[in-house]
Amino acid sequence: MKFLFALFLIPLLMVPAFAETQTLPTNKNTLDVKLTYDAIEPGVQTKINIDFINPQTQKVQEHIDYTVAVSKDGETVFGPIPLTHTSLGSVKIPIEFNLGEGIYSMDFEVEGILFQPIPRETVSFDIQVGEANAQPITPSENEKPDGENGGCLIATATFGSELAPQVQQLRELRDNTVLKTSSGTAFMTTFNQFYYSFSPAVADFEREQPLFKEVMKVTLTPMLSSLSLLNHAEIDSEEEMLGYGISIVLLNIGMYAGIPVFGILKLYQFRKN
Repeated sequence: MKFLFALFLIPLLMVPAFAETQTLPTNKNTLDVKLTYDAIEPGVQTKINIDFINPQTQKVQEHIDYTVAVSKDGETVFGPIPLTHTSLGSVKIPIEFNLGEGIYSMDFEVEGILFQPIPRETVSFDIQVGEANAQPITPSENEKPDGENGGCLIATATFGSELAPQVQQLRELRDNTVLKTSSGTAFMTTFNQFYYSFSPAVADFEREQPLFKEVMKVTLTPMLSSLSLLNHAEIDSEEEMLGYGISIVLLNIGMYAGIPVFGILKLYQFRKN
């Protein structure tokens, strides 16, 4: 079991670590904002790398209109800058944190995407100056940690609404079971990178092709049935999460690959006889 867990973490260990990183969603979850920077010392100019990320594709979103300001204890250190456009979706801003050590607030307002104005969305970061680590603002009870707000694009397109029971089942399983363990959270992080690389295209094709949408309903039903088993399992440890997860994966391999292969072999034997 420990060996499987180690293999599971290999993709995460291969991701290089560049300085300090924080990622938070805007208050309406339209964008994720990612900050990357080296350890910050008071009075020393530091370049803050800012990426505006599309949470559905997990890629940098081009053409963003934004403002940013930095303050400490109500006293402005930087900005607020006028409404600014970035065509690349990534910018580097040099900032001097000149009010001594402590926690600074970096506040963003986003007002446009792809040359289209949007209702103002905000996000704030806490940046700790003078120590190695920076901590994001603690989310309120109504906010979810990063990674829990992503949509089930294919299931939503298949069953017609985010409020469909099947979509709610997937969301509740993710939030209430999988993300309650470290291994489950690590799995979702890796899975989302893969899932959002193709799911928008599949969801769009479903909306354009009703027949394909019906095929997807039939295809997803066995998987949803197998995942519902986790709702009745008591998962209290990382080992149990891995054990149940591997069992569900093997069960789905059996349903989607084993049963068709078995049927083909039986048909071949029947024709041969």
